[in-house]
Amino acid sequence: MRSLYKYFILLSFPFYLAGCSSPNAEKEPEKDAVHEERDIVTLTPEQHKLSEITLGDIELKELSGTTKVNGMLDLPPQSLVSISTPLEGIVKSTNMLQGKRVAKGELVAVMQNPEFIQMQQDYLDYKSQLQFLKQELDRQEELAKENVNSKKALQKARSEYQSVSARLLGQRSKLSIMNISFPALEKGQIQKTFNLYTPMAGYVTQVNTNIGAFANTTDVLFKIADTEHLHAELTVFEKDVPKLKLGQKVRFVLANEEKERMATVYLIGREISKERTVQIHCHLDKEDTQLLPGMYLKAYVESGMNKVEALPDAAIVEFEGKKIVFINQPAATDSSIYRYRMMEVKTGVAENGYTQVSFGGQINNAKVVIKGAYDLLSKVKNAEEEGH
Repeated sequence: MRSLYKYFILLSFPFYLAGCSSPNAEKEPEKDAVHEERDIVTLTPEQHKLSEITLGDIELKELSGTTKVNGMLDLPPQSLVSISTPLEGIVKSTNMLQGKRVAKGELVAVMQNPEFIQMQQDYLDYKSQLQFLKQELDRQEELAKENVNSKKALQKARSEYQSVSARLLGQRSKLSIMNISFPALEKGQIQKTFNLYTPMAGYVTQVNTNIGAFANTTDVLFKIADTEHLHAELTVFEKDVPKLKLGQKVRFVLANEEKERMATVYLIGREISKERTVQIHCHLDKEDTQLLPGMYLKAYVESGMNKVEALPDAAIVEFEGKKIVFINQPAATDSSIYRYRMMEVKTGVAENGYTQVSFGGQINNAKVVIKGAYDLLSKVKNAEEEGH
């Protein structure tokens, strides 16, 4: 294709004299569109009317620079809990289902293990022994005051008392993990099963067991998620990290959804992954319990509002890999001819139907074609083809 910089000669539309004329009357010669300078598109009045060209000014618009990123909804560690059994055993009963709402402290499973019965027996044995050893220690201390017994006998009595006391304390700690009722146990009521409870309210997101299944202490039986505190976890490329600041607003849309939601940048990661990305933690401006962790999203991080020179998107066309606008440039001698100069522009932020522009040269407040630029571009392309 020839260079953009050439003369374009557009054939004018024929028109006829108004009113009646004699059969021998000749047509008025067609008025040709002529231009005299480079980069000028010239139109006759008839051509201009058909093109429906509208002129406008370059405007100052507040456009926000945005960074497009991807991410997903996630939960902070304190809003997600995995429930396992502190003692291996068989699941005797559970009524947990995925999606079920549970309250803090609600029973999630009943477990059974013969070893649990033995642990209770050991606790009662230690407690009984400790009572006897306490009495023996008190007796040895009284004898020691009267110098009746040996020092070695007192030390032995104290050592045995402290040893059994430590065992009792350790056994009590083990049983407390399994939510046992010590008042009932100390009355001789040995429990055959132990219960698992949820430490927080939320929704059941995983159920990895069933009645009769054997569970090890390393198995995750249930997962409970508190979805009231979801956050947006964004993945930002290394080159875009300098644009981000705490407190910036984030607009995001979930996959298969058109509703736009808002979030705020809360934390910026301090480690770059192997893929040269950084994780950005954002808090949702409005909580939504219907959202689920793991949902993918597309987000735009706003880097601030700036007043910049902008034109409507329709005023900017692309030609030979360049962004072009048409500037009104009236003819100096013939006011009936419409002249428009093609000018390359650099574009920036695009938002809400406007695009930031910057000109390489001075335009002296000239009017810009904001409607009809594509028609002018079509004439340019047609002239290029005819010129081959």
